Amino acid sequence: MANPKGPVLIEREAPLPEGPDRAPPVPDLTPLPEGRAMQTVAVLAARPRSRLGRFFWASASALVGFVVSVAAWRFVEGLLAANPVLGWTAAFLVGLFVLAALLVALREWTAYARLARLDRVHKAALAAVGTGDMTAAGRVVDRLIGLYAGREDTAWGRSRLAERRGDVFDADALLHLAEAELLGPLDRAARREIEAAARQVATVTAIVPLALADVAAALVSNLRMIRRIAEIYGGRAGAFGSWRLLRTVLTHLVATGAVAVGDDLIQSVAGGGLLSKLSRRFGEGVVNGALTARVGVAAIEVCRPLPFAALPRPKVTNLVSRALAGLFGSGKAEEDEGKS
Repeated sequence: MANPKGPVLIEREAPLPEGPDRAPPVPDLTPLPEGRAMQTVAVLAARPRSRLGRFFWASASALVGFVVSVAAWRFVEGLLAANPVLGWTAAFLVGLFVLAALLVALREWTAYARLARLDRVHKAALAAVGTGDMTAAGRVVDRLIGLYAGREDTAWGRSRLAERRGDVFDADALLHLAEAELLGPLDRAARREIEAAARQVATVTAIVPLALADVAAALVSNLRMIRRIAEIYGGRAGAFGSWRLLRTVLTHLVATGAVAVGDDLIQSVAGGGLLSKLSRRFGEGVVNGALTARVGVAAIEVCRPLPFAALPRPKVTNLVSRALAGLFGSGKAEEDEGKS
Protein backbone atom coordinates (compact mmCIF):
# COMPACT_ATOMS: atom_id res chain seq x y z
CA MET A 1 0.00 0.00 0.00
CA ALA A 2 1.41 3.40 -1.04
CA ASN A 3 2.35 5.89 1.63
CA PRO A 4 -0.24 8.72 1.54
CA LYS A 5 2.30 11.13 2.98
CA GLY A 6 4.91 10.43 0.34
CA PRO A 7 5.92 12.82 -2.45
CA VAL A 8 3.37 13.49 -5.16
CA LEU A 9 4.43 13.97 -8.78
CA ILE A 10 2.59 16.77 -10.61
CA GLU A 11 2.98 16.73 -14.38
CA ARG A 12 2.81 19.99 -16.35
CA GLU A 13 2.33 20.41 -20.05
CA ALA A 14 4.75 23.34 -20.24
CA PRO A 15 7.25 24.87 -17.80
CA LEU A 16 6.20 27.97 -15.98
CA PRO A 17 7.81 31.20 -17.19
CA GLU A 18 11.02 32.06 -15.39
CA GLY A 19 10.41 35.82 -15.39
CA PRO A 20 7.87 38.52 -16.20
CA ASP A 21 9.37 39.00 -19.65
CA ARG A 22 8.29 35.44 -20.56
CA ALA A 23 4.78 35.69 -19.16
CA PRO A 24 1.96 35.40 -21.73
CA PRO A 25 0.46 38.73 -22.77
CA VAL A 26 -2.72 39.88 -21.12
CA PRO A 27 -5.62 39.30 -23.53
CA ASP A 28 -7.26 42.43 -24.87
CA LEU A 29 -10.87 42.26 -23.73
CA THR A 30 -11.89 45.55 -25.38
CA PRO A 31 -14.51 44.71 -28.01
CA LEU A 32 -14.03 46.05 -31.50
CA PRO A 33 -16.37 48.85 -32.59
CA GLU A 34 -19.41 47.61 -34.48
CA GLY A 35 -20.96 50.76 -35.92
CA ARG A 36 -24.16 50.44 -33.91
CA ALA A 37 -25.59 53.73 -35.19
CA MET A 38 -25.53 52.60 -38.83
CA GLN A 39 -26.81 49.15 -37.95
CA THR A 40 -29.71 50.76 -36.07
CA VAL A 41 -30.48 52.99 -39.05
CA ALA A 42 -30.40 49.96 -41.36
CA VAL A 43 -32.76 47.96 -39.17
CA LEU A 44 -35.19 50.88 -38.79
CA ALA A 45 -35.24 51.81 -42.48
CA ALA A 46 -35.33 48.24 -43.80
CA ARG A 47 -38.00 47.00 -41.41
CA PRO A 48 -40.68 45.30 -43.53
CA ARG A 49 -44.14 46.82 -43.36
CA SER A 50 -47.10 44.51 -43.04
CA ARG A 51 -50.21 44.78 -45.18
CA LEU A 52 -52.26 45.53 -42.09
CA GLY A 53 -49.94 48.40 -41.20
CA ARG A 54 -50.14 49.83 -44.72
CA PHE A 55 -53.92 49.53 -44.68
CA PHE A 56 -54.07 51.26 -41.29
CA TRP A 57 -51.95 54.22 -42.34
CA ALA A 58 -53.72 54.57 -45.70
CA SER A 59 -57.14 54.61 -44.04
CA ALA A 60 -55.91 56.99 -41.32
CA SER A 61 -54.50 59.37 -43.93
CA ALA A 62 -57.75 59.27 -45.91
CA LEU A 63 -59.78 59.96 -42.77
CA VAL A 64 -57.60 62.86 -41.65
CA GLY A 65 -57.64 64.33 -45.15
CA PHE A 66 -61.42 64.08 -45.33
CA VAL A 67 -61.89 65.69 -41.90
CA VAL A 68 -59.50 68.53 -42.72
CA SER A 69 -61.19 69.13 -46.08
CA VAL A 70 -64.68 69.28 -44.53
CA ALA A 71 -63.42 71.56 -41.73
CA ALA A 72 -61.76 73.90 -44.25
CA TRP A 73 -64.92 73.97 -46.39
CA ARG A 74 -67.12 74.81 -43.42
CA PHE A 75 -64.63 77.44 -42.24
CA VAL A 76 -64.64 79.17 -45.63
CA GLU A 77 -68.42 78.82 -45.94
CA GLY A 78 -68.92 80.38 -42.49
CA LEU A 79 -66.62 83.28 -43.32
CA LEU A 80 -68.41 83.89 -46.62
CA ALA A 81 -71.73 84.10 -44.79
CA ALA A 82 -70.38 86.36 -42.04
CA ASN A 83 -67.92 88.52 -44.02
CA PRO A 84 -67.56 88.03 -47.77
CA VAL A 85 -64.14 89.74 -47.92
CA LEU A 86 -62.66 87.44 -45.28
CA GLY A 87 -64.42 84.47 -46.84
CA TRP A 88 -62.96 85.08 -50.30
CA THR A 89 -59.52 85.65 -48.74
CA ALA A 90 -59.76 82.33 -46.95
CA ALA A 91 -60.94 80.63 -50.14
CA PHE A 92 -57.96 82.09 -52.03
CA LEU A 93 -55.50 80.85 -49.39
CA VAL A 94 -57.05 77.38 -49.39
CA GLY A 95 -56.77 77.33 -53.17
CA LEU A 96 -53.09 78.26 -52.95
CA PHE A 97 -52.52 75.42 -50.50
CA VAL A 98 -54.26 72.91 -52.76
CA LEU A 99 -52.22 74.12 -55.74
CA ALA A 100 -48.98 73.77 -53.77
CA ALA A 101 -49.97 70.25 -52.68
CA LEU A 102 -50.69 69.30 -56.30
CA LEU A 103 -47.31 70.68 -57.43
CA VAL A 104 -45.53 68.71 -54.71
CA ALA A 105 -47.37 65.56 -55.75
CA LEU A 106 -46.45 66.22 -59.39
CA ARG A 107 -42.80 66.66 -58.45
CA GLU A 108 -42.80 63.39 -56.50
CA TRP A 109 -44.45 61.56 -59.41
CA THR A 110 -41.83 63.00 -61.79
CA ALA A 111 -39.07 61.85 -59.43
CA TYR A 112 -40.50 58.33 -59.37
CA ALA A 113 -40.72 58.38 -63.17
CA ARG A 114 -37.05 59.40 -63.54
CA LEU A 115 -35.90 56.72 -61.12
CA ALA A 116 -37.93 54.16 -63.05
CA ARG A 117 -36.31 55.42 -66.25
CA LEU A 118 -32.84 54.77 -64.81
CA ASP A 119 -33.92 51.28 -63.82
CA ARG A 120 -35.25 50.56 -67.34
CA VAL A 121 -31.97 51.73 -68.92
CA HIS A 122 -30.02 49.50 -66.52
CA LYS A 123 -32.12 46.44 -67.36
CA ALA A 124 -31.87 47.17 -71.09
CA ALA A 125 -28.08 47.41 -70.80
CA LEU A 126 -27.90 44.06 -69.01
CA ALA A 127 -30.08 42.49 -71.70
CA ALA A 128 -27.91 43.95 -74.48
CA VAL A 129 -24.76 42.62 -72.84
CA GLY A 130 -26.33 39.19 -72.37
CA THR A 131 -27.46 38.88 -75.97
CA GLY A 132 -24.63 40.81 -77.64
CA ASP A 133 -27.19 42.69 -79.74
CA MET A 134 -25.54 45.75 -81.29
CA THR A 135 -28.89 47.32 -82.12
CA ALA A 136 -30.09 47.02 -78.53
CA ALA A 137 -26.81 48.45 -77.26
CA GLY A 138 -27.21 51.40 -79.62
CA ARG A 139 -30.68 52.09 -78.25
CA VAL A 140 -29.28 52.03 -74.72
CA VAL A 141 -26.60 54.54 -75.69
CA ASP A 142 -29.22 56.77 -77.35
CA ARG A 143 -31.30 56.71 -74.15
CA LEU A 144 -28.22 57.61 -72.13
CA ILE A 145 -27.46 60.55 -74.40
CA GLY A 146 -31.06 61.73 -74.09
CA LEU A 147 -30.93 61.32 -70.33
CA TYR A 148 -27.87 63.53 -69.95
CA ALA A 149 -28.58 66.00 -72.78
CA GLY A 150 -28.17 69.59 -71.65
CA ARG A 151 -25.89 68.78 -68.69
CA GLU A 152 -22.57 70.62 -68.70
CA ASP A 153 -20.73 67.90 -66.77
CA THR A 154 -21.38 65.40 -69.58
CA ALA A 155 -20.92 67.73 -72.59
CA TRP A 156 -17.32 66.72 -73.24
CA GLY A 157 -18.14 63.02 -72.81
CA ARG A 158 -21.10 63.24 -75.19
CA SER A 159 -18.95 64.88 -77.86
CA ARG A 160 -16.24 62.23 -77.42
CA LEU A 161 -18.84 59.47 -77.61
CA ALA A 162 -20.26 60.94 -80.83
CA GLU A 163 -16.77 61.05 -82.37
CA ARG A 164 -15.78 57.47 -81.47
CA ARG A 165 -19.13 55.71 -81.72
CA GLY A 166 -18.80 54.97 -85.43
CA ASP A 167 -15.57 53.03 -84.87
CA VAL A 168 -17.17 50.47 -82.54
CA PHE A 169 -18.96 47.40 -83.93
CA ASP A 170 -19.45 45.32 -80.78
CA ALA A 171 -22.23 45.66 -78.21
CA ASP A 172 -19.94 45.25 -75.19
CA ALA A 173 -17.38 47.69 -76.57
CA LEU A 174 -20.07 50.28 -77.33
CA LEU A 175 -21.49 50.10 -73.81
CA HIS A 176 -17.98 50.25 -72.33
CA LEU A 177 -17.28 53.35 -74.40
CA ALA A 178 -20.50 55.00 -73.26
CA GLU A 179 -19.74 54.13 -69.64
CA ALA A 180 -16.21 55.52 -69.79
CA GLU A 181 -17.18 58.75 -71.53
CA LEU A 182 -20.50 59.57 -69.85
CA LEU A 183 -20.38 58.04 -66.38
CA GLY A 184 -16.76 58.71 -65.42
CA PRO A 185 -17.36 62.30 -64.21
CA LEU A 186 -20.60 61.24 -62.51
CA ASP A 187 -18.82 58.43 -60.64
CA ARG A 188 -16.26 60.90 -59.32
CA ALA A 189 -18.99 63.26 -58.14
CA ALA A 190 -20.81 60.36 -56.44
CA ARG A 191 -17.59 59.33 -54.67
CA ARG A 192 -17.19 62.85 -53.31
CA GLU A 193 -20.73 62.73 -51.92
CA ILE A 194 -20.00 59.40 -50.23
CA GLU A 195 -16.79 60.72 -48.71
CA ALA A 196 -18.57 63.82 -47.37
CA ALA A 197 -21.36 61.73 -45.81
CA ALA A 198 -18.91 59.24 -44.27
CA ARG A 199 -16.85 62.10 -42.87
CA GLN A 200 -19.92 63.76 -41.37
CA VAL A 201 -21.20 60.55 -39.76
CA ALA A 202 -17.77 59.73 -38.35
CA THR A 203 -17.36 63.25 -36.93
CA VAL A 204 -20.78 63.39 -35.28
CA THR A 205 -20.36 59.92 -33.79
CA ALA A 206 -16.93 60.81 -32.42
CA ILE A 207 -17.61 64.22 -30.86
CA VAL A 208 -21.32 64.32 -29.97
CA PRO A 209 -22.00 62.43 -26.74
CA LEU A 210 -25.79 62.80 -26.82
CA ALA A 211 -27.84 59.60 -26.88
CA LEU A 212 -29.28 58.73 -30.32
CA ALA A 213 -27.54 61.79 -31.84
CA ASP A 214 -25.32 59.49 -33.92
CA VAL A 215 -28.36 57.55 -35.14
CA ALA A 216 -30.15 60.76 -36.19
CA ALA A 217 -27.03 62.11 -37.89
CA ALA A 218 -26.48 58.82 -39.72
CA LEU A 219 -30.10 58.73 -40.93
CA VAL A 220 -30.08 62.35 -42.15
CA SER A 221 -26.64 62.05 -43.77
CA ASN A 222 -27.53 58.82 -45.57
CA LEU A 223 -30.82 60.26 -46.83
CA ARG A 224 -29.02 63.33 -48.18
CA MET A 225 -26.25 61.22 -49.69
CA ILE A 226 -28.65 58.88 -51.49
CA ARG A 227 -30.68 61.81 -52.78
CA ARG A 228 -27.58 63.52 -54.13
CA ILE A 229 -26.35 60.32 -55.77
CA ALA A 230 -29.71 59.90 -57.46
CA GLU A 231 -29.54 63.49 -58.73
CA ILE A 232 -26.00 62.97 -60.03
CA TYR A 233 -27.09 60.02 -62.16
CA GLY A 234 -30.25 61.76 -63.34
CA GLY A 235 -32.80 60.46 -60.87
CA ARG A 236 -33.71 63.67 -59.02
CA ALA A 237 -35.39 61.84 -56.15
CA GLY A 238 -37.89 63.82 -54.12
CA ALA A 239 -38.55 63.50 -50.40
CA PHE A 240 -40.57 60.28 -50.67
CA GLY A 241 -38.33 59.01 -53.44
CA SER A 242 -35.24 59.47 -51.26
CA TRP A 243 -36.86 57.50 -48.44
CA ARG A 244 -37.87 54.78 -50.89
CA LEU A 245 -34.31 54.61 -52.22
CA LEU A 246 -32.94 54.40 -48.69
CA ARG A 247 -35.32 51.54 -47.90
CA THR A 248 -34.40 49.76 -51.13
CA VAL A 249 -30.66 50.06 -50.53
CA LEU A 250 -30.74 49.13 -46.85
CA THR A 251 -33.19 46.27 -47.40
CA HIS A 252 -30.75 44.81 -49.90
CA LEU A 253 -27.83 45.30 -47.52
CA VAL A 254 -29.68 43.75 -44.57
CA ALA A 255 -30.87 40.81 -46.69
CA THR A 256 -27.34 40.05 -47.85
CA GLY A 257 -25.80 40.63 -44.42
CA ALA A 258 -23.67 43.48 -45.78
CA VAL A 259 -24.51 45.83 -42.92
CA ALA A 260 -22.31 43.76 -40.63
CA VAL A 261 -18.55 44.14 -40.73
CA GLY A 262 -17.11 42.20 -43.66
CA ASP A 263 -13.93 41.75 -45.67
CA ASP A 264 -14.10 45.19 -47.26
CA LEU A 265 -14.20 46.80 -43.80
CA ILE A 266 -11.30 44.94 -42.16
CA GLN A 267 -8.92 47.89 -42.56
CA SER A 268 -11.51 50.33 -41.24
CA VAL A 269 -12.34 48.11 -38.29
CA ALA A 270 -8.65 47.73 -37.51
CA GLY A 271 -8.26 51.50 -37.53
CA GLY A 272 -11.39 51.84 -35.44
CA GLY A 273 -10.01 49.29 -32.97
CA LEU A 274 -6.82 51.31 -32.57
CA LEU A 275 -8.75 54.54 -32.08
CA SER A 276 -11.13 52.86 -29.65
CA LYS A 277 -8.21 52.32 -27.27
CA LEU A 278 -8.02 56.11 -27.03
CA SER A 279 -11.75 56.77 -27.30
CA ARG A 280 -14.59 54.33 -27.83
CA ARG A 281 -16.57 56.91 -29.77
CA PHE A 282 -13.71 57.58 -32.20
CA GLY A 283 -13.61 53.89 -33.03
CA GLU A 284 -17.38 53.79 -33.49
CA GLY A 285 -17.11 56.87 -35.72
CA VAL A 286 -14.66 55.16 -38.05
CA VAL A 287 -16.86 52.07 -38.43
CA ASN A 288 -20.05 54.13 -38.84
CA GLY A 289 -18.31 56.11 -41.58
CA ALA A 290 -17.24 52.86 -43.27
CA LEU A 291 -20.79 51.51 -43.17
CA THR A 292 -22.05 54.81 -44.60
CA ALA A 293 -19.57 54.40 -47.46
CA ARG A 294 -20.92 50.90 -48.06
CA VAL A 295 -24.47 52.28 -48.25
CA GLY A 296 -23.22 54.89 -50.73
CA VAL A 297 -21.65 52.24 -52.96
CA ALA A 298 -24.92 50.29 -52.92
CA ALA A 299 -26.80 53.51 -53.81
CA ILE A 300 -24.49 54.00 -56.80
CA GLU A 301 -25.27 50.50 -57.99
CA VAL A 302 -29.01 51.15 -57.62
CA CYS A 303 -29.02 54.56 -59.34
CA ARG A 304 -26.32 54.02 -61.99
CA PRO A 305 -27.87 53.45 -65.43
CA LEU A 306 -25.07 51.07 -66.49
CA PRO A 307 -23.42 48.28 -64.49
CA PHE A 308 -19.73 48.57 -63.69
CA ALA A 309 -17.67 47.08 -66.50
CA ALA A 310 -15.22 49.51 -68.09
CA LEU A 311 -14.77 51.55 -64.91
CA PRO A 312 -13.78 50.14 -61.49
CA ARG A 313 -16.36 49.72 -58.76
CA PRO A 314 -15.69 52.05 -55.79
CA LYS A 315 -13.99 50.39 -52.82
CA VAL A 316 -15.15 51.12 -49.31
CA THR A 317 -11.64 51.18 -47.84
CA ASN A 318 -10.45 53.79 -50.34
CA LEU A 319 -13.52 55.94 -49.79
CA VAL A 320 -13.12 55.83 -46.02
CA SER A 321 -9.39 56.57 -46.16
CA ARG A 322 -9.98 59.67 -48.29
CA ALA A 323 -12.90 60.76 -46.10
CA LEU A 324 -10.78 60.52 -42.94
CA ALA A 325 -7.87 62.19 -44.72
CA GLY A 326 -10.20 65.10 -45.47
CA LEU A 327 -11.31 65.07 -41.83
CA PHE A 328 -7.77 65.48 -40.56
CA GLY A 329 -6.82 68.02 -43.21
CA SER A 330 -4.48 65.88 -45.25
CA GLY A 331 -3.66 66.99 -48.76
CA LYS A 332 -3.69 63.42 -50.10
CA ALA A 333 -7.45 63.13 -50.28
CA GLU A 334 -7.45 62.77 -54.04
CA GLU A 335 -4.45 60.43 -54.44
CA ASP A 336 -6.47 57.24 -54.79
CA GLU A 337 -9.20 58.67 -57.01
CA GLY A 338 -8.36 56.36 -59.87
CA LYS A 339 -8.02 53.32 -57.61
CA SER A 340 -11.51 53.33 -56.15
